[in-house]
Amino acid sequence: MKRVAKTRSAFTRRALLIGTAQGVIFGAIATRLYHLQVSQHGKYAMLAEQNSISERLVAPERGLITDRFGTILAGNQQHWRALFMHALAPDPQAVLENFYKLVDLPDDEKQRIAQDLASRPGYIPVLLKDYLDWPDMAAIEVNTPNLPGVVVEVGASRVYPLGPVSAHAVGYVARPNQKEAQSDTVLSLPGMRVGRTGTEAAQDQALRGAPGFVQTETNVHGEVVREVAHDAGTPGQTVTLGLDAGLQTLAMQSLADNAGAVVMLDANTGEILAMASSPSFDPGLFDKGVPNAVWNGWMTDPKHPLHNKATAGLFAPGSTFKPTVALSAMKAGLLTADTILTCPGFFKLGDHIFWCDNHVAHGSITVTTALQVSCDVFFYQVALMTGIDRMAAMAGKLGLGVNLGADLPNVASGLVPTLAWAKSRGIHWAQGSTVVQGIGQGYTQLTPLALATMIARIASGNAVGPHITRRIGGVLQNGSDPNDWPDLDIDDRHLAIIRQGLFDVVNTPQGTAYAARLTIPNVQMAGKTGTAQVHNNSAAEKQKNFNDMTMAWENRPNALFVGFAPYDNPRYAVAVVVEHGNFGAQTAAPIAHNMMTYALTHDPAGRDAPLTLPAQSTTPALPVNST
Repeated sequence: MKRVAKTRSAFTRRALLIGTAQGVIFGAIATRLYHLQVSQHGKYAMLAEQNSISERLVAPERGLITDRFGTILAGNQQHWRALFMHALAPDPQAVLENFYKLVDLPDDEKQRIAQDLASRPGYIPVLLKDYLDWPDMAAIEVNTPNLPGVVVEVGASRVYPLGPVSAHAVGYVARPNQKEAQSDTVLSLPGMRVGRTGTEAAQDQALRGAPGFVQTETNVHGEVVREVAHDAGTPGQTVTLGLDAGLQTLAMQSLADNAGAVVMLDANTGEILAMASSPSFDPGLFDKGVPNAVWNGWMTDPKHPLHNKATAGLFAPGSTFKPTVALSAMKAGLLTADTILTCPGFFKLGDHIFWCDNHVAHGSITVTTALQVSCDVFFYQVALMTGIDRMAAMAGKLGLGVNLGADLPNVASGLVPTLAWAKSRGIHWAQGSTVVQGIGQGYTQLTPLALATMIARIASGNAVGPHITRRIGGVLQNGSDPNDWPDLDIDDRHLAIIRQGLFDVVNTPQGTAYAARLTIPNVQMAGKTGTAQVHNNSAAEKQKNFNDMTMAWENRPNALFVGFAPYDNPRYAVAVVVEHGNFGAQTAAPIAHNMMTYALTHDPAGRDAPLTLPAQSTTPALPVNST
């Protein structure tokens, strides 16, 4: 019994001690809860309210540019970047100083950041650094407490899979300048780009899309607690070009190291199937910033890689202008298929002698033979009896020296002079000036795009206009159907005579482009060669019977060729200009042969991709530590 009493006594004491300890603990908790919920209620309520929701706009993903078969010509590659929401930072300047200690930035970028902070509202984030690598990412993440308002997110850069091959046709983008960003708030968003050249510029609005937003919860220190909502915005529309990437690549390969341009059109619609300008450049460099050494190289290159020779290069057309001269004379009733003019190898006007090419005497010939052998003397006479104004009027019908309305920026109209033009500039227009216009020399200056348009109109008999955009967001654009274009309003009989002459140029042994004839069975190409002087040969040079090949490159004649095929059912038209290539038959016509062979065997004008738009880019993985 005594043992039982002792056990009960010990249990009672332990229970009392445990109960007392529990009471103390619960009392302390109750006291703390009272302190937090009652005494400090105001303080913590205020801090909870400061754990606020902030919202910022995000740039949409730029639309894709593809060729007619869906090959991506301009796309997006995603990467990581650092942004600064300065409205969330208690001391923005201190945050920047901390950031600069972690991530090395050049002085010009620091100046740009300062300008952006001063000019943009708080809901527009400021780009601190694009293309973060692993060390940058690690440094920012470790030091997040010292960088309130700094956010690391996915950005997109513009990439061009074909690089220089399609640079002039597709164009490039760059960051908006300060004026553009101030005029349009959306353009001030990090990642927004503006098209500067080519299709990127022409279809900039369609490619931009609409911005989205990100809502995040941030604490009192400006640190992001969680993402509440995310809307990526509306991506830009996919722009499908008429280009065929295969033809485009072939055009650049055919030009090789030569300076010049190649333009191929659908002869019935004017759709641009290839548009190459050589030399070219890497358009992707403009998105990230062109290194000074590369820029200086471009600026000092005598072949001018940044200049789009296809749309803005102005060249004397040489003998490729002769079909225009002949058509103008036919329209005026001064020339027929049976008209015979004599070429003794020269044409004398007053005391000046105009020679035929290589001083060859072609004898008595008709217009088709004059085109076939490219007789200058024949066209000296035709030009003089027709007059410059009539030639200019016909040139305008064929798309020469006029605004073509092409859906590309900075397309030069070129020049076919008139008497009024000469008078307005104080130029005395002599008969000799008209004579040299008859062979595409003198003041006449045209683009390869215009020459391609001319030969397409002669081939089709319709007033087709060149255009490069086929679809926007899957919607076929106007001009892609032959019925979209009106009749050329040139007598079909006259066109038939010219076409016959152009056929003879390529398909008869006497023709100047016989070596470039097609080898496809039962398919013929028609065309015209051209050689245009850029250097006024001195009397001393002529006496020495000089060879153009021995001249300095920049003094050699330009080589040209225009053509269409098939002859009996035209589908394709091409113009080639090789700067300082000497003779069109030797350097330009073989390129046209290659282009026509590819086009006729692959038939891009008859096909395009199904209406399934390519996918946009995907989120990148974290940068890999390559050190």
